[in-house]
Amino acid sequence: MAATLRLVLDQIVAPTDADLGIASRELARALITAAPSGCDVAAIIPTVADAAAALESAVPGLVDATRAPLARRELAASWQLGIAPGIGGGMIHSPTCLAPLVKHDRLHGHDQTVVTMWDLAAWERPGEMARTAVTWHRAMLKRAVKHADAVVVPTHAMAERLGEIAPLGDRIRVIAGAAPARFAVPTDEVGRRRALGIPDGYVVVAGSSAASARVSDALAAIAAAGADLPVVIMDAPDGDEPALVDVASASGLAEARVHVRGSLEDADRAAVLGGAVALIAPSELTAFPWRVLEALAVGVPVIAADSPTHREVVWDGGMLASASEEGALAAALADLLASGATVERQAVLAADRGRAFSWLGAAERIWQLHADL
Repeated sequence: MAATLRLVLDQIVAPTDADLGIASRELARALITAAPSGCDVAAIIPTVADAAAALESAVPGLVDATRAPLARRELAASWQLGIAPGIGGGMIHSPTCLAPLVKHDRLHGHDQTVVTMWDLAAWERPGEMARTAVTWHRAMLKRAVKHADAVVVPTHAMAERLGEIAPLGDRIRVIAGAAPARFAVPTDEVGRRRALGIPDGYVVVAGSSAASARVSDALAAIAAAGADLPVVIMDAPDGDEPALVDVASASGLAEARVHVRGSLEDADRAAVLGGAVALIAPSELTAFPWRVLEALAVGVPVIAADSPTHREVVWDGGMLASASEEGALAAALADLLASGATVERQAVLAADRGRAFSWLGAAERIWQLHADL
């Protein structure tokens, strides 16, 4: 009889966050590829129109899909309250915080429930989030404390911080994510950048106008470094472009130099990164730095704020600059741009570091985690 790992894949059929959708898709594919002999992978999804087609397109190879009796928003509210009818037991793994965290019998019934946390936004920047979102994330962590067999986080830095927030003990497990499998600069990169209205040779910053993103620090560093390069701001939330343009202007950058773009598909993100001189990651939040991983994967020099997360992820693959030291980011950028040889060396270091992360490796560790449980 096959052992089935059941994945909560709401972010594939009813996405609310682009990065969580990518993580869910990539992890599901990798788990199918890495499945041990006698094991297979199934899905748990909310009630959504055309869900089966979306699931098959994104993750071929699933052996089954359990459709919960509620749409995603209602399902999230139901599971927040510990109500999970029609889901059943077995090995359940969620690549997000959304999971049927209810009482179960791991010892005799062989039921397991594992959830994943990619950031601690609800604790570190609650004022920038909707109150309902903060309440939901905090409530799901409380349920995880009561009922999760393990909580997966992507870095040891987050594991340490989460351990200070919640009494999870040795149930916290560190398994990093990665850039999408086969993430590479596309052959039609020039055409894609042209379609996006982006010039060649620029510095990339990812984030929003929210204070915690510290995009203003990155833009001020670009202005202070003295390099007359365009700037591309990726991942801007809907409606945030005017605020980001104002932030850029206040930082000393002419509006004509700044190109703000929202969420992009994988190939477009790779094309944008492929034309970049460097990526600056100024945030110090305890969150998995998705764009940093993608920049490393395609060999783009990275300059990151010196935080516990960046020290762990970037390691020796990029340049770290103290966020508390005035002018440190600007000095790092100036050092990088001082010569073509420096840019080339940092690109090689980035690519080397990027190869340390893979979804297949993550999947193998997740199968082992459930075997250990």
